[in-house]
Amino acid sequence: MNWKTDFRSIYYAGAPEPDDPRLSPADTALLVIDIQNTYLERPDRARLDPAERAAYDAWTPFHDRMNHQVIPRTAALLSAARAAGIECLFARIACHTDDGRDRSLSQKLPGWNNLLLPKHGKPSQLVPELSPVGDEIEITKTTDSALTGTNLRLILHNLGIRNVICTGIFTDQCVSSTVRSLADESFGVIVLEDCCAAGSDDLHRKELEIINMIYCHVMTSTDLARIMGLKLSVDGVSPGP
Repeated sequence: MNWKTDFRSIYYAGAPEPDDPRLSPADTALLVIDIQNTYLERPDRARLDPAERAAYDAWTPFHDRMNHQVIPRTAALLSAARAAGIECLFARIACHTDDGRDRSLSQKLPGWNNLLLPKHGKPSQLVPELSPVGDEIEITKTTDSALTGTNLRLILHNLGIRNVICTGIFTDQCVSSTVRSLADESFGVIVLEDCCAAGSDDLHRKELEIINMIYCHVMTSTDLARIMGLKLSVDGVSPGP
């Protein structure tokens, strides 16, 4: 795979290959988006009725990707970023009220996105492997975009951040919304495709094709490690320098 030519839409089919971005630890942040307990919990399949089992099975590829790729690779990236002095920030979707009355309209509509996640409850917490360490910053959002309705924009400005590396879920929802908001605010944005997931691989790849080259550059954690000189180790294998 070649990040400079992959995930191209019709808009950029003939565009020249981009140069490697110039990413300094001093002005680059890593943002982990919405990798929370509620999205990784699963019921006992044996206790489900046939319709529920069909839904369970439809989500199995997502859970496999999260547990065997996204979470371990993001954890390795966090370790490498911390060692390099890169700011690590975390966003999670949650409501400040017990009944969720402060949620945005899109989170109140019937359907899959209508989740009630009070901010102090266990379901809304970040998974232990991808939680802040020390004084790393975590923001709570009631919107899809991590910038809209939070002070993340101000935090990034105060930290002197110009480039944001995005990871998390869901590629076609909160990750995409955050990426677009960051791009509109003139941040340089990198999306790590192996550290993100959508409900299906098809949705994941389609959304990356939509946002790539206009709102961000899409690459892998290995590509980023090469560009920034990070010591990235996953499961004892070091794909970086």
